[in-house]
Amino acid sequence: MDKSKPVIISLGGSLVVPNGGIDSTFLSAFSEFIRIKITLGWRFFIVVGGGATARMYIEGARAIVGSITDWDLDWLGIHTTRLNAHLIRTIFQDVAHPRIIENYEKKIEDLKEPLVVASGWKPGRSTDYDAIILARDYGAGAIINMSNIVSVCDKDPNRYPDAKPVHQLTWEKFQELIGTEWHPGSNVPFDPIATKLAHELGLSVFIVGSDLENLELIFSGKSDFVGTIITPE
Repeated sequence: MDKSKPVIISLGGSLVVPNGGIDSTFLSAFSEFIRIKITLGWRFFIVVGGGATARMYIEGARAIVGSITDWDLDWLGIHTTRLNAHLIRTIFQDVAHPRIIENYEKKIEDLKEPLVVASGWKPGRSTDYDAIILARDYGAGAIINMSNIVSVCDKDPNRYPDAKPVHQLTWEKFQELIGTEWHPGSNVPFDPIATKLAHELGLSVFIVGSDLENLELIFSGKSDFVGTIITPE
């Protein structure tokens, strides 16, 4: 990867707050990993998702109210990403830009800090989509999606026990696997709306889990990492 360009990390909320409890062990290790990279000259944007917390609020609202618009469900998810983002911003407060990006139309000018934290933006868009917007607006060299999904499979592993991981595929093929519609609380490797935009912009995205040694392989330019890279062609 090109160290002269920032790296966008889409950090799944499932890694930040799995099952309602903050994973301080992972976050401590993640903090150390990013800080070491910063001392070596890397720069980062970290977009934080809502994960299990978002799904808990969405499912709770549905259980109480019944029929709820996607607009309201999305806002529940967005606010959980902002809570998670503030946690990440607090962890990196000594090296991060003071403002958490919540409005992606307000670009940071004269950015000096090596790290910026971002949250969800507005209904109809996931933090995956937001990560693509950051890559476009700040000239990122790579997009890395970290979550509890280790890699893309050739079919839904929740429905098909014989699903097999795929190491590399195109956006067109990936879109065939996940469909074209976005729903609040969806749990897919990369959301369909973000997929369409990434394809249009000619970007590539790494899909990996939470293993930081595995993440190091990507930074080292090794091709034998565990996960999936999605490319324009």
